[in-house]
Amino acid sequence: MKTCPYCRIEVGGDLKKCPLCQSKLSGEGERPYFPKLTTQKIKSFLYKLQLFIIWTIVIAGLGVDFLFDVRIPGFTDVRWSLLLAMWLIAFEFLIMRLFRKGSGSARTMTLMVFIILILLSVTAYYFNMLDFTLDWIAPIVITGTMIANFVLAMLDKKGNAMVYLLTNLLVGVLAYFVMRMRSDNTLATWIICMLISVILFVGAVIFKGRTVAGEIRRRFNM
Repeated sequence: MKTCPYCRIEVGGDLKKCPLCQSKLSGEGERPYFPKLTTQKIKSFLYKLQLFIIWTIVIAGLGVDFLFDVRIPGFTDVRWSLLLAMWLIAFEFLIMRLFRKGSGSARTMTLMVFIILILLSVTAYYFNMLDFTLDWIAPIVITGTMIANFVLAMLDKKGNAMVYLLTNLLVGVLAYFVMRMRSDNTLATWIICMLISVILFVGAVIFKGRTVAGEIRRRFNM
């Protein structure tokens, strides 16, 4: 058993430093008390590696853009490094959300979709493609999200069907407000998106109605 010459205590296991004063222990070590967390260390290293790569790209992009004044042909007024930094920082935020405990699939996926749509809209604005993004890409992506939430609600075994139901309802309300704001030129994509939202909401009520009712009583102690 190892001992600390300063604290005068005995320390079991295979520690190299005293847990009290961090001085080097003397004596023969024993078998480790706890197993080595090899998998966790590998994941931690990979996360730090990708974080280092991301920030290297961000810093290099800002340097090339602002110091060397390298621009995209045809879009000389666009600071592409700021857009790149925005996307990469958002990517890191989403990575953190994915590994955070207690985050539901519906909530995480919907948050990811809305963040990506916001980034797409900002990027499209600077490349003069905002109308195309709002009229076509946004409703298609939102429709795909609602379908995915509906499938997850059907497969759910943990009593979280209400979360998927409310998420789809929220997305459907968003589609309605977009239609109202763009009522002068409402495209079929947004109309289809709203109709699919209503259909999936009705379908979830039909197939998961009892589950949702039981979940409401459980959550609100009714």
